[in-house]
Amino acid sequence: MKSVINGNATGVFWQPGAVLIAAMLLFTSCTGAGEVADGDRSAAGHTDAAGGEVLSLSDEDYRRAAALLNSELQSKVLRSNIRPEWIEDDYFWYRTRTDDGYRFYLVDAEGEERRDAFDHERLADSLSSVMDRSVSPGDLPFRTFDFRENRTVIDFESDSKRWECELEEYECRESELPVRPDDSVLSPDGKWAAFIRDYNIWVRDMASGEEHELTEGGEYRYGFGTNSQGWFRSDRPVLHWSPDSRKIATYRLDEREVSEMHLLEMAEDRPVPDSWPYALPGDSIVPMHERVVLDVAEQNKVWLDTDPSHQRTSNCCGLERDGQWADIMWSEDASKMAFVNTSRDYREVDLYIADTESGDVRHVFGEQAGTFFESNLTSRGKPNWRVLFERDQFIWYSRRDEWGHLYLYDLETGGEIGQMTTGDWNVVDVLHVDESDATVHFTGAGLEDDRDPYLKHLYSIHFSGLSDPGDQPEQAIVPAPELLSPEDANHVISASPSGRFYVDEYSSFTEPSVTVLRDKAGSEIMTVEEADIGPLEESDWRMPEPFQVKARDGETDLYGLKYKPSDFDPDESYPVVINIYPGPQIGSVGTRSFSPARRGQTHALAELGFIVIQLDALGTPLRSKSFHTAWYGDMADNGIEDQIAAVQQLAERHTWFDAERLGMYGHSGGGYATMSALLRFPGVFTAGVASAGNMDNRGYTYYWGEKYQGPRVRENDRDTFEDQAIWKKAGELEDHLLLTYGTMDDNVHPNTTLLLVDELIRENKDFDLIVMPNRNHGYANEAYHVRRTWDYFVRHLMQAEPPREFPLGK
Repeated sequence: MKSVINGNATGVFWQPGAVLIAAMLLFTSCTGAGEVADGDRSAAGHTDAAGGEVLSLSDEDYRRAAALLNSELQSKVLRSNIRPEWIEDDYFWYRTRTDDGYRFYLVDAEGEERRDAFDHERLADSLSSVMDRSVSPGDLPFRTFDFRENRTVIDFESDSKRWECELEEYECRESELPVRPDDSVLSPDGKWAAFIRDYNIWVRDMASGEEHELTEGGEYRYGFGTNSQGWFRSDRPVLHWSPDSRKIATYRLDEREVSEMHLLEMAEDRPVPDSWPYALPGDSIVPMHERVVLDVAEQNKVWLDTDPSHQRTSNCCGLERDGQWADIMWSEDASKMAFVNTSRDYREVDLYIADTESGDVRHVFGEQAGTFFESNLTSRGKPNWRVLFERDQFIWYSRRDEWGHLYLYDLETGGEIGQMTTGDWNVVDVLHVDESDATVHFTGAGLEDDRDPYLKHLYSIHFSGLSDPGDQPEQAIVPAPELLSPEDANHVISASPSGRFYVDEYSSFTEPSVTVLRDKAGSEIMTVEEADIGPLEESDWRMPEPFQVKARDGETDLYGLKYKPSDFDPDESYPVVINIYPGPQIGSVGTRSFSPARRGQTHALAELGFIVIQLDALGTPLRSKSFHTAWYGDMADNGIEDQIAAVQQLAERHTWFDAERLGMYGHSGGGYATMSALLRFPGVFTAGVASAGNMDNRGYTYYWGEKYQGPRVRENDRDTFEDQAIWKKAGELEDHLLLTYGTMDDNVHPNTTLLLVDELIRENKDFDLIVMPNRNHGYANEAYHVRRTWDYFVRHLMQAEPPREFPLGK
């Protein structure tokens, strides 16, 4: 029976330094011949300074693990990861890996037909002749393309040139059409490409090559479409095209007085400074955007009559979805535009309607949340509100009753018409709304009994009963959602623009994917692909094993995965390593779909002789609101007590699960969580590897900290962010610690790790440190970093010696 907490969880049953499982055998150090955790490790021992034999892992052990790195596993699953590119008339094409390399297929949904998108061999021959190099049919020089002239011509870019191939005689040539500008955003019809030049928005005509400046007056740190705040910086503008490709919604970003962040790029002579505006929690001056609508045909702009907005979307994270500015919706003729403003603290959201000709703006509706508002529970999911301009209504998504549900409102008055979905489950993604038929297709999680509550399924509802309740509106009801994807699996859904068809790729942790085409009633029309895992089964890869445990409260169900080595022996005892990413915008497990590659290179680490686990603890999404906000305002919590509770329960179930040799590793938020585990629960963990961690969110981007910790308030010597500064607990360190950071990390600035380093030194604590010069935030899977992580756990959890300087990745 599922249990979901209400309110913040309390009652820590674990005390720092306590023995994890009293009944477990004490771990015997590997100082005697044969006394090792994993008797099947291939290498012999060597003698240490005291004359005892110490286990040594061999190059062959590391080679076997290296064969299970994510980069090696990706190629071993064929005919999966189907991502349809819908085109006109309910056709779509997709690219997938086959035993002949990558192939492109075209599907006619109406005609129930799948065929090669083109003759790969003839196309490769033609391209080889015009590109002056050998082109393989299974490795064509493009991943995406456009059909033209009723699907008789393809158009693509490669080698910084534009090419076109006629598909009757297979004649390919360099196109006379202009290439797309770097860092540009194409209009829906493909005729225009919008880009930034000199802090202004320009467009290039993709037929003639002519360029037009749509704004003027942009300047340094006061430019149009600037993308400089958040997890990364980009020269690509943030904007949203209207459906008719006539207008662009964007902003001018005022960051002129925002305080700067600084990095130093390593160079042979003098280091190169890099400085940019970067707002921190509690800053009085933060970036603000001024909304504007640009008319491409008329080459003019209309400022919207509204106050400057905060750099926020109504769910996590970043400003864009599907390559366009989120929280915007156009009327079909682009005369009106709906948008949502989110307050700095994420507690207030407001829906507005703008007249795009006059700039007039009308407030329609607002909602307030006690912690933070979410319009979609998945990280970077598309906000789930929809304005139904033809019906003069709008659909709103809210967790006001603990769960994410849809509500119908009157667009003119802002009054509620009725609740569209209800129950102890969540709507995940609104996929399509048919206004004429009063039907919504969406994915939901947790509605089906006796299934993993994270599995997403496809549903539809008809809301005409709310729209036309008759003489007794209090009796207006919406029928229960209709399940359209019945398989007990995770369903990844792509809707056709018309809403008539849905591509459904379904799979689970242990069942490879099947991709089918469904109609809007859920009927299965045809099988598109079935995954082939033959190459994977020939390797040492082993299926991850799902498990279920209770949270720290002893009642709430938690779900996770465990990974074992291929030579697993239940009569042996294995050290345990937790791979953690605490959220709150996502959890450690990630996708519920079949995937040979997992966050944290878990399969490879397990192959060395560890049990690796991932757990979605309290504080992660896709459950109830109370579950998600369990440690709001206390980010140092990180769900560590739930991780420890899971270890305790798994150790009680499995004799081979050695909780006395316990490690943890994680990157970014996982690095922060690893430090939280070691410093808040000293002695429970033996070793941790913490990389690129935000060790004090007072020094991390303000949109993150102010959402999940709350507004930063400093008064009477009290700072509401004080307790989450994990570096201040450095004196509690008892365990082996490896810290790493990249010197050019413009996401999580290395300063927060250096605060920890300085405090560890002041406290006279032993620790290990790796500095990754000129790396930004994404170095976690770099071969050297992965190898040193392996070495660390081999030494401190196995008490063994790794092969010296194993050339991982070479």
